[in-house]
Amino acid sequence: MTQSDKKLYHSIREVAEIFDLQESTLRFWETKFHEISPRKTPNGIRQYTKEDIEMVRVVYYLLKTRKLTIAGARQRLDENREMVINHAAIIARLTNVKNKMLSLMKEVDQIERVNAEVR
Repeated sequence: MTQSDKKLYHSIREVAEIFDLQESTLRFWETKFHEISPRKTPNGIRQYTKEDIEMVRVVYYLLKTRKLTIAGARQRLDENREMVINHAAIIARLTNVKNKMLSLMKEVDQIERVNAEVR
């Protein structure tokens, strides 16, 4: 379990970094997608839960991966929210597996280079 997994709340900066987005993009998405509704402290500081981050992941999937418009993404969520959430989760898992495989391939290449130099 990583340190990030243990945190109850994440700042807008942390969430923006996770998705390589501007903080203003997240604030804008909050106005267009009621599903993204981080808690706000009395000082107005946003605190994103894991559920909020998962909804950001779904919206990111629809807008950035699927290249839908805001209206199109809104329509998809309204029509079949569970299916969209499941698709986004599957894509996230597959992307994670792909990244791990690429990392392993790099390690194997490095080991093969070292072995070739030793011979």
